[in-house]
Amino acid sequence: MQSQNPFFDDLSRVASGALGALSGLRAEMEAMLRQQMERFTSGLDLVPREEFEVVRAMAAKARLEQEALEVRVAALEAQLTALSKPEAAKPKAAPKPKATPKP
Repeated sequence: MQSQNPFFDDLSRVASGALGALSGLRAEMEAMLRQQMERFTSGLDLVPREEFEVVRAMAAKARLEQEALEVRVAALEAQLTALSKPEAAKPKAAPKPKATPKP
């Protein structure tokens, strides 16, 4: 005695085959979509992620160096101001009286 009807076995095989075909179709559609997206993005002249990260790191380094130079320039300007203040604070010598001719 059979435990299952051959009709159901055939139906099960057909369903499994259909699911396999659908999963294959899905993979093919994903590949086609990926290819279309790559073609589209290559036409946009976009920067690859690796190059973007390198330029980003360079910009961050340049920003840090620029901030350090700003601090250094401010310190040098303060020194220059401090050096020029004592000269301005010195009293000017009184003008010499003009010699008057003797009569």
